Amino acid sequence: MSANQGNENGGQDNSTQGASTKQLHKEYRERIISTYRPLHRELYQMTPGSFFVPSFLNAISENTEEGFRNIISEPSPGVLTFDMLQPQFCKMLVDEAENFENWVRETRTRILRPNTMNAYGSVLDDFGMERMLDKLMKDYILPMSTIFFPEVGGATLDYHHGYVVEYGTNRDDHLDFHVDDSEVTLNVCLGELFTGGEMFFRGVRCDKHLDSESESGEIYNYSQVPGRAVLHCGYHRHGALSTTSGHRANMLLWCRSSVFRDMRKYERNASSWCHVCQKEKEEKQRRFAVQRTSSQTDSSSPCFSQTDSCSP
Repeated sequence: MSANQGNENGGQDNSTQGASTKQLHKEYRERIISTYRPLHRELYQMTPGSFFVPSFLNAISENTEEGFRNIISEPSPGVLTFDMLQPQFCKMLVDEAENFENWVRETRTRILRPNTMNAYGSVLDDFGMERMLDKLMKDYILPMSTIFFPEVGGATLDYHHGYVVEYGTNRDDHLDFHVDDSEVTLNVCLGELFTGGEMFFRGVRCDKHLDSESESGEIYNYSQVPGRAVLHCGYHRHGALSTTSGHRANMLLWCRSSVFRDMRKYERNASSWCHVCQKEKEEKQRRFAVQRTSSQTDSSSPCFSQTDSCSP
């Protein structure tokens, strides 16, 4: 199975765009925001008590590994799940996304879809939610990613790409095997009523080993639950099975680190986070240790000589 690289539509992420491309994207957003009328304006400013469940807020307030582990389940290495969003918030966000889609159809506005893999869905940043989502990343995701994903820039997240995707009849059916254009990804199911749509995970890989085989301990399928979040490394290979009935919507936040991306340009290997690189490094270390031990044994032998032979 070959893994795709899921990329943001409109080209590269903001950190690598040219000045002219950034300006065009800025003007594109300004045109939408100046015309689109939000359905639920309360979504556009962070209101923790209305957005999040109490257990999540308590863990954020405590801000310790123990506090986070009290609410987190880790059913597979690197796949963290926890209750996060209030049911009312989920419903309002789905309604807002549908209201935006209705506006797009009525005004015949051409918009950028969230990424190169989803034909349906909308970029939340593009119609006014950028500041709210930036606060979500910095105040609520960063404390967790600092603890659980430091090896991939989890402590230095500084920009994001936020969007809603939809699956079901007359929408996307499934999501192909891929990795995200992020260091850390937050994925929260918003509902509504649906069957199928399980996420599948197949291990963390760097670009070099993207299509390598999965080991048994890396294979995991996750059944999505409305309001419950999944937090994982963006380089964790994954996808979603077909949504066989109903309508499923998810909110995603691709969290990115400029520092980590700069470091990767000079990184010789990814042994601190890529499972295959780690195994290759361990194998090299093992071979070196064996050779060193063998050399030391030969040099300490009582019959060792320059001719490497023993006299009778």
